[in-house]
Amino acid sequence: MTSHNHSPESNATPPTPPVSRRGLLIGAAVATTFAVGYPLARRALASRESVFIASGQKYDGDLVRTIRDGLIASGLDAASLRGKKVLLKPNMVEPARDRPQMTTHPAMIRAANEVFRSWGATVKVGEAPGHIRDTEFALWASRIGDALDADQIPFGDLNYEEVGFVANRGKVSKLPGLFFPKSVLEADYVVSMPKLKTHHWVGITCAMKNLYGTLPGIKYGWPKNVLHHAGIPQTVVDINASLPKTLAIVDGITCMEGDGPILGSPKEMGLVVCGTCPIAVDATCARIMGLLPELVPYLAAGRRLLGPLEEWRIEQHGDRWQTHHNPFQILAEPHLLEMQARSDILAT
Repeated sequence: MTSHNHSPESNATPPTPPVSRRGLLIGAAVATTFAVGYPLARRALASRESVFIASGQKYDGDLVRTIRDGLIASGLDAASLRGKKVLLKPNMVEPARDRPQMTTHPAMIRAANEVFRSWGATVKVGEAPGHIRDTEFALWASRIGDALDADQIPFGDLNYEEVGFVANRGKVSKLPGLFFPKSVLEADYVVSMPKLKTHHWVGITCAMKNLYGTLPGIKYGWPKNVLHHAGIPQTVVDINASLPKTLAIVDGITCMEGDGPILGSPKEMGLVVCGTCPIAVDATCARIMGLLPELVPYLAAGRRLLGPLEEWRIEQHGDRWQTHHNPFQILAEPHLLEMQARSDILAT
């Protein structure tokens, strides 16, 4: 990580140290407490959340049991799902059949569908690919379309659906509100099902960043540059704050490292991570990847509003993250390198 060393002469007045990115991020996070709705922020500050990690996972394994056990261990009341509408939101960005590290594996979607249906929920899959206008092609190239057909799971093309306007509950960006597709607005639960990957701008893309794909291309374009211009960390927080209840099921079996989220290389981890608080899930995944959660910009911006980053406030179920700490390769860019941390300070 970047450090600043000063060696002033004994008789000289020490210069004022420059403000580091760490200081700016932490300061921004504190400021966010006063910029967002106080009741929501108060709940986040008081909360303790649970995250479940399962290792040794394979796409042809018993993912149904893993996901079911993981959500229950994370505090989800299965009985509360009866009669509810659940929208599964995978990652389908620029899919390619020869790049399994790119998009959510269909086996994860089929397993999640079986879990939620067994609990009496109505399940739908929805996605608004940010780089591809032809959603049918994305379904074919990701093999997700085959899974939907096999299990008769309905699909909502979130790029082109009828939309509704929702006031911005996060208020971290300057956007007054957000347009969400009909399938999102009608859902009782939106389940983020990301592929665990590095990200060349914000370090990691996981459960929270994946929810960019709930916003329609017909309003935000391809890619969603309206959101980029409003600030990626800020809009990630605002989207997560403004959605219905959210859950997270992370495909960490075959991951991506390096120049993610598009050009990176595969990294086999064999993990599935579940939780009812996406920011706690992302903080845990960041630790596994060797990144300090409080220096990941969208996590820093959301910690006072959406939930905890501190390890002592995140109860671990299944495996401990330390067992699977395996730093991901990242681009050699200063803003990314200073997010990295030694394993001995990740838990502080």
